[in-house]
Amino acid sequence: MITWLHNFHPQAILFSFGPFQIYWYGLFMVLGILSALLISFRMTKYYKIDKDKLFDLSFWLIIFGLLGARLYDVCLQIPYYISNPIAILKIWQGGLAIHGAIIAGIITSYFFARRHKLSIWTLIALIVPGLAFAQTIGRWGNYFNQELFGLPTALPWGIPIDLMNRPWAYIASSYFHPTFLYESIGCFLIFLILVFMNIYLIKTKKLNKYFSVWMVALYMILYSVLRFTLEFVRIDETPSVLGLRWPQVISLFIILISILILIFNPHAKTKKDRI
Repeated sequence: MITWLHNFHPQAILFSFGPFQIYWYGLFMVLGILSALLISFRMTKYYKIDKDKLFDLSFWLIIFGLLGARLYDVCLQIPYYISNPIAILKIWQGGLAIHGAIIAGIITSYFFARRHKLSIWTLIALIVPGLAFAQTIGRWGNYFNQELFGLPTALPWGIPIDLMNRPWAYIASSYFHPTFLYESIGCFLIFLILVFMNIYLIKTKKLNKYFSVWMVALYMILYSVLRFTLEFVRIDETPSVLGLRWPQVISLFIILISILILIFNPHAKTKKDRI
């Protein structure tokens, strides 16, 4: 089993400075956000979007993305937060749902695009490669918080979970699937796919609104497939519908919407351009 990576502060604190404490979770969130911004800014010249506009959008995306991620998680665990309302503010302990951040990000981007007369598809297509890379980094925050792990396992890469963080059903187990790592690797592969797609479109001079729709839909489909699959391994509490975990239901819905977007591509010039 992997044990040499697990010697960190039991409360996931990176370091303390007087009354201030810096958490591993927060560190990886910041690193993820910064990496996404750097990647997106580097690509602005290819998407012909002014860097100042992207900077302005980034400010709102960070604010509403975090609010959306937290609100989504709170809605999924309302009984817990009703009993522990102060816990809503403790975002350093985890509880930022990526689906909530994505939904808030799309809404924010839509209104920003309308205000500045930009293509919403071009704007989001510019963002999704960096978003995938941010998820690659951000998932490591879950590791240090000992959350969102999977079923017990005897595989060599199983991670130890402290007794206090184990679900009662698996209290006797010590090592669990590192689902954070699986998702991190999956998101990195999605990032590479999006980057290579961008490189191809740039070299062939096909980076336009039509293919921006494809870029957005491709990200949503690939991440939804990844998330749907991993939910069979994850054991954290979440509502279920017809035997499926809630993230799986949302993932299927996103896949369906993405396919419809590709079929009825709003920037297809002729019927031949459609699927």
